[in-house]
Amino acid sequence: MTPLPSRLIFLPGASGNTDFWRPAAQHLAHRAQQLHMGWPGFGSTPADPDVHGMDDLVSRLLPHIDQPTALVAQSMGGIVAVRAALEKPEHITHLVLSVTSGGVNMPAFGARDWRSAFTAEFPSLPRWFIDDHSDLSDRMAELQMPVLLLWGDNDPISPVNVGEHLARLLPKAALHVLPNAGHDLGLSHAAQVAGLIDEHLLLTT
Repeated sequence: MTPLPSRLIFLPGASGNTDFWRPAAQHLAHRAQQLHMGWPGFGSTPADPDVHGMDDLVSRLLPHIDQPTALVAQSMGGIVAVRAALEKPEHITHLVLSVTSGGVNMPAFGARDWRSAFTAEFPSLPRWFIDDHSDLSDRMAELQMPVLLLWGDNDPISPVNVGEHLARLLPKAALHVLPNAGHDLGLSHAAQVAGLIDEHLLLTT
């Protein structure tokens, strides 16, 4: 039986915005310690000379997963969440992946390439997410915890068929498609998303 999480860790997307999940987190009824992670060198998170790529981001996250933990991830942060869950499945009670690639081949699903525009807008930011093309599809079946997939029906960056694909790969996944929602649905639909997360965190099988 899946325990209830005593810690909730929120992971942002490629922007590294540590405030992205806060409105939804404030709406949650589930009482657990909350931790909002950032990416070194992005936004308000200081740069770290020892962080050089995705492996280092996962390594920074893993020490915080030392008790029953749920990971809530936005967009490219889903790759970090999936990799952490594969590393410490015994401590991850639930996953929430919002409009993420989760480590799948995005171009195959008609996803719009956001990387060139992101690089042009933020040329000084580290390129961890830009250069990463992880495909974790073959390992999704290892994730036996309940997974909530949140998608919007108006998101060219991560189309609904990506969520449908992940729902087929993950053994215990539920896909919710929010109408009139785009890539920022975790923020733009914070109250609705919080309700879905609360329901998800009560799943114990």
